[in-house]
Amino acid sequence: MVQAAPNKILLVDDNAFFLSLLVEGFKASGMQCVTADSAFKAIEVLETFRPDIILSDYEMPGMNGFEFRKHLLEHKELSEIPFAFLTSLTDKNVALEGLDLQAIDFIVKDTPFDIIISKLNSILLNVQKQRDLSTLEVQNAAKSLNIKSIPVKIPETKGFAIDFWHRTYQEIPGGDFIDLIPVNSRYTFIVLGDIMGKKWKAWYFTFGYLSYIRSAVRFAAFDGDYSTASILRKVNSIICLDDVLQDIMSSLSLLLIDTEKQTVIYSGAGDLPILHFDAKTGEIANIRSEGLLLGMFPDGGYNEQEIVLENNDQLFIFTDGMIDFADPTGKKSDYKLFADKLNTWLKSNNDFNLMKSDLFTNVAAKQVDDCSIINILKR
Repeated sequence: MVQAAPNKILLVDDNAFFLSLLVEGFKASGMQCVTADSAFKAIEVLETFRPDIILSDYEMPGMNGFEFRKHLLEHKELSEIPFAFLTSLTDKNVALEGLDLQAIDFIVKDTPFDIIISKLNSILLNVQKQRDLSTLEVQNAAKSLNIKSIPVKIPETKGFAIDFWHRTYQEIPGGDFIDLIPVNSRYTFIVLGDIMGKKWKAWYFTFGYLSYIRSAVRFAAFDGDYSTASILRKVNSIICLDDVLQDIMSSLSLLLIDTEKQTVIYSGAGDLPILHFDAKTGEIANIRSEGLLLGMFPDGGYNEQEIVLENNDQLFIFTDGMIDFADPTGKKSDYKLFADKLNTWLKSNNDFNLMKSDLFTNVAAKQVDDCSIINILKR
């Protein structure tokens, strides 16, 4: 069972001594503390750190607590972080003004520390309950629509084994989508995309993208056009003309498995370089595409390249959720770290099922986005 992460709190106060007392007290209660000695410093901290709650003084030089709160309210992502004032002021009108700024509480500094901690824990508990309720509503909506953005069945492909692993962020459907499209006994298309945005706001647009991609693939196959670059150009042209999707960009990896030639054709649109594991040398190398994100410009500059795999060679296609992770300082991305971990694993074990249960479990523990990865094994 994964241990729950400690609540993260940003403490903002220009009194260094009082700030140190707060840190000691909150750390003793199990909270992870980050401090800022001014509102300006707090704004800088929030560029890379997302706390569960902000506790701020009112009287600070340069920018006071109210001005700081107003700044946060002007930025959607920051405005959603629970905010409370902790100040020595006891004026009722000041407290009411603070609460009018959507502060959850206005706490006086001489309040016993155990009560302050209890108040914040109660706030965080109520916020989490509301988030859980919202998550449940979105999950129920996704189930009722019965439209899936990942496959329910993996097609049999002569000479290749295809598999994938997908985990939503916080169990809320997001912008990652996968499709495996066998068009005949010879050709199978592999699709992996990532809509820009988070959670259900991105998930909503996956259906439009998938519909266009599936249609483009089917029409191309009907016309005998098996060029992945040509298909990407057609999809991008349609997206750029769509009034709903033209401002909703997406990365896309499109691969075509040819069972007759036993090759893979690859084109990409703003995607991460895919990884090729060479079973003979035991080394891993990346393969880059040149295309721009879908929906960015009418001419995305899409090309294609042929990949020849030997027996037991593998390809890995993945979204940025696989390389993103959270640490005490905030969100980080490290493509090389992920590639190195994958390479180390593959040198001793090439079983993707074991990889899903062992290696990717650690990814999920520090997850900050949807995680999706497709594996193609040459047999």
